[in-house]
Amino acid sequence: MKSKKPYRITKSLKTQIHVDCRQFKLSWLDKSKIEHKKGYDRIKRIIDVVLGCLGLIFISPIMLWIAYKVYKENPAASVIFSQRRIGQNGQPFTMYKFRSMCVDAEDQLGDLMHKNEISGAMFKMKEDPRVTEFGKFIRRTSLDELPQLFNVIKGDMSLIGPRPPLEREVAEYTRQDIQRLLVKPGCSGLWQVSGRSEIQFKEMVKLDMEYIKKRSLGYDISLIAKTIKVILKRDGAY
Repeated sequence: MKSKKPYRITKSLKTQIHVDCRQFKLSWLDKSKIEHKKGYDRIKRIIDVVLGCLGLIFISPIMLWIAYKVYKENPAASVIFSQRRIGQNGQPFTMYKFRSMCVDAEDQLGDLMHKNEISGAMFKMKEDPRVTEFGKFIRRTSLDELPQLFNVIKGDMSLIGPRPPLEREVAEYTRQDIQRLLVKPGCSGLWQVSGRSEIQFKEMVKLDMEYIKKRSLGYDISLIAKTIKVILKRDGAY
């Protein structure tokens, strides 16, 4: 029987995730099989670093243009928005994005929670009043996520993997949901090419479980290609 007991942070986040991740007899994934893919993980890391560096070189003019536009929209705000996210095995890290919201966006979140348009441990709102005019453009085109290539090169993230959650989201995870943290989070993944912001949380978790089970270099490359197509179509992003 699948446990529906909610995940709560009672001590350190990393310690609690370690405890929950050992209890796989109640869940979907086999942790030992995931940990034994050492060769795959090494090659994937090499691909991440090479493609991440090449990406930064080739898109640097676009990133400079975006940085200029974000700065012009609000010179008093930082161009890069940094946010604490939870990575593999509960390890927290700082994720980078181009700023697409007003400066006090986090302070306004509490007043908007009742307008959440997605079920589960996430917040999504199609017409979010906190998003700036230029922010709407870079979010639709996913250009706001380009600075995450620095996270890829640093090793916090991979090009392909589950979406890195916020700490408050992880606090609401069930024992099934917590398995998303067994692998390194990614800039894109199966859920992004399957509907992006239109996917509900439970469906996103199922897609992440499917990806983790099927992980391979060929699968990752196919998801990278699908991600490019989805970005060009601008489907499901807001």
